[in-house]
Amino acid sequence: MTWLDTLTEKALARELPTRAEVLKVLHGGDDELMDVVAAAFKVRLRYFGRRVKLNYLVNIKSGLCPEDCFYCSQRLGSAADVLKYTWLKPDEILAGSEAGVRAGAKRVCLVASGRGPTDADITRVSAAIAQFRRRHPDVEVCACLGLLSDGQAERLHQAGTTAYNHNLNTAETNYADICTTHTYQDRAGTVQKAKQAGLSPCSGLIAGMGETDTELADVVFALRELDPDSVPVNFLIPFEGTPLGGQWALTPQRCLRILAMVRFTCPDAEVRLAGGREIHLRSLQPLALHIVNSIFLGDYLTSEGQAGARDLEMIADAGFTVEGAAERTLPEHRRDLVKVRRRGPGTTLPANA
Repeated sequence: MTWLDTLTEKALARELPTRAEVLKVLHGGDDELMDVVAAAFKVRLRYFGRRVKLNYLVNIKSGLCPEDCFYCSQRLGSAADVLKYTWLKPDEILAGSEAGVRAGAKRVCLVASGRGPTDADITRVSAAIAQFRRRHPDVEVCACLGLLSDGQAERLHQAGTTAYNHNLNTAETNYADICTTHTYQDRAGTVQKAKQAGLSPCSGLIAGMGETDTELADVVFALRELDPDSVPVNFLIPFEGTPLGGQWALTPQRCLRILAMVRFTCPDAEVRLAGGREIHLRSLQPLALHIVNSIFLGDYLTSEGQAGARDLEMIADAGFTVEGAAERTLPEHRRDLVKVRRRGPGTTLPANA
């Protein structure tokens, strides 16, 4: 067997690859790129079939952030030209979320800028989520509100929130180079709080911020250990007016290799193609669907995505189908893990999990 066959077999068995194996995915030449994509597709096919999950982002608080994340257009001191507004009213959140449902989204992601929500903010967002879930019980809701304080994740869960997103973004050793106002451990701790509260954990990375291949491997292995159900992969959008403005270090081929590395390391997690896909993958976006099983539909926080109709055409032309609201994204063994988290400590897994 080749090294790629061995890596694929490990992923199909949910075994942890070695660092040398995942680094080889990044280091290979273009001549074997299609072999890497085909191998990653075998893993994607095993756990997620040919379905593509659609997610829709609603920016419920924009700009005005006191954090200094170097990649972010909403950061403290940013000169980027972005919209700035405080919390949307519940009816505005509801209207934005329902626009996503009409577009075919299975998950709506409510995202707010800032270090983290106050208890009053949790009350505001929870009211909107509860109202939305009453109207659309089959549509998932993911909140992304920053660092959580004790008890806040539980309140979001009680309101009907499905998942919570807080990305690790980069390796722990590299974190101080992209942010000074909070730590890597702050981020990891928030993901743990969400998981312990029964929310489906969502955590991923941003590639293209000047990190080394070793640091990319480090953050993906850290994600495997953290074990989120969803792993969004973002590619840096180098906004002018931010410290990383003008940093164009990615090629479409490099992006495909990064996605494949994530798939091999987190084989049964929902791998989501997120920010920056249009400008970095460009015409190779359909190939990425052979690796990922989830994408954002339409625009992102402060940047435009491609038209939703084009996304739907791309999915169909590549031979994939949009995942319906009644279908379950995660494979059965991972759904069992979600049930255990929601039932609380002391619950045991089925014997075949």
